[in-house]
Amino acid sequence: MLKHRGFPGRLPGTDYQFTIRRENRKKGATPIVRRERFRDRKPADKRADAGFLSALIQHFGAEPFERGNLDAGRIGWLIGREIVPVGEFDPADYEQLLQIDFEAAEASFPQLFASGQQPDFDWEDLDLDDEDEG
Repeated sequence: MLKHRGFPGRLPGTDYQFTIRRENRKKGATPIVRRERFRDRKPADKRADAGFLSALIQHFGAEPFERGNLDAGRIGWLIGREIVPVGEFDPADYEQLLQIDFEAAEASFPQLFASGQQPDFDWEDLDLDDEDEG
C-alpha cells in the first residue's frame, strides 16, 4: 500500500479521518462504496468533504493518483462525482488509480475555486510527516 507522504491525515480540529495508518493484510482493502450526500447533512460533514477534496487538489492536481492509504469512507463521499476511477474500477484495490473531475468539483464545491476566497483548513497546524512507519 502506497503511503501518500505529506497528505493530511485528518481535518484539523476534528476526528474526520483522511488516511489510514496501515493496510489490512487479512481482509484486504476496505471497498470504496459510493455514499449519498443528502441536503440535510451537517455543516461539519460538508466541511470534511471540502477539506478532503482541497487536500487532493493541492497534493495531486489534475494527475491520476493511487488510492494507497487514502480512507475508503472519505473517498466514498466523492467517488463517481468529484473523484472518478481511471480504467476499470476495483473498489477493493489499494493500487486503484483515481483522478479529480475538476468540472464536477467546481460545481459541487465552488468555494474551493473562488479566487482569493478559498477556505482555510489550517493545514500548517498539522504535522504532515508519517508517524507510523510500521
